[in-house]
Amino acid sequence: MVHSGSVSNIPRDLVKALLEVGVEYIPGQVLCQAFPADPHYALGPAKSVRLSPPPADPAQPFSSPECPKHAAEEAVVISGRKLARQIREETRADVEQWVSTGNRRPHLSVILVGENPASHSYVLNKTRAAADVGISSETILKHSEISEEELLDLIYKLNTDPRVDGLLVQLPLPDHIDERTVCNAVAPNKDVDGFHVVNVGRLCLDQPTMLPATPWGVWEIIKRTGIPTFGKNVVVAGRSKNVGMPIAMLLHTDGRHERPGGDATVTISHRYTPKEQLCQHTKIADIVVAAAGIPNLITADMIKEGAAVIDVGINRVQDPITGKSRLVGDVDFEAVKKKAGFITPVPGGVGPMTVAMLLKNTVKAAKSVLQFPPERIRMAVAS
Repeated sequence: MVHSGSVSNIPRDLVKALLEVGVEYIPGQVLCQAFPADPHYALGPAKSVRLSPPPADPAQPFSSPECPKHAAEEAVVISGRKLARQIREETRADVEQWVSTGNRRPHLSVILVGENPASHSYVLNKTRAAADVGISSETILKHSEISEEELLDLIYKLNTDPRVDGLLVQLPLPDHIDERTVCNAVAPNKDVDGFHVVNVGRLCLDQPTMLPATPWGVWEIIKRTGIPTFGKNVVVAGRSKNVGMPIAMLLHTDGRHERPGGDATVTISHRYTPKEQLCQHTKIADIVVAAAGIPNLITADMIKEGAAVIDVGINRVQDPITGKSRLVGDVDFEAVKKKAGFITPVPGGVGPMTVAMLLKNTVKAAKSVLQFPPERIRMAVAS
């Protein structure tokens, strides 16, 4: 276990090595001067590391300056796959404990409309992951010409089916179907995507709710990696109601509330934010979350030394050398990792975490943790 006042107090090459061997990093209040050759490092048993200050000079009070970044250092690349595996193991244990006490196995229903290859791939990943943790699931396929009324009828049927714990409608939907109407049709206590207006409202009020899976995944990446948020500057590039806005809400809200937040100072940018203005904000940001859907939006010159960069973007581009398409994020990964303190890759970063958090929401739904009076739901949707 590593304790420090902030991420920047410990050289990133050390943190990277510790994370790779499974050492947990927890920010604390222990002051330290930490360098790889520092004789005050003491390796203890059971993969633990204790950091102690150098012997005190009676004439000179001990202080803990920020450790300088060496030119050869690169960012710690956060493996979303490893973190997702950890969360799935937790969920599997939770499911087995739930079933062992005589409860029905959690069940997830997915409605998939049309023939979008990406949507089919995402749904397959979700159902495979559900099976891996012991959640039963079904995928209900509907043709792209289905009417909005027919789709809503199906949703209402699943809302009232006691065998269905979690329900999601894979987005995007065909143009003739209103996505907001469909999201609000899913019962809030079965809304494992966290898109219903009631769940969004409870998120904004810092109340327990079904958190949207991708923003929750970003939150878990930050917290489980030990990246501090309290009093830090954060930039969220992207203001979508399903990703950018919820991420900003989680990071800026009060850590003392019923649903604790990150207590950060958050700036949200969007498509009309001038690039030079965006640069001004990112250059002083301790954390940058890129969720705009624009390849290479965040470049190395926009990042301050040691910042944490979380890439939520998923963009398919053509490789100029091979001519084949490949997935990239919103961040110039190779350049930014030479300057950042932490960075997530694409693929293999936020994506696996999204699926993992969806499974946790399904278990939450099965346990009926959230109960909403039907009349209040109708009033919220109508308004």
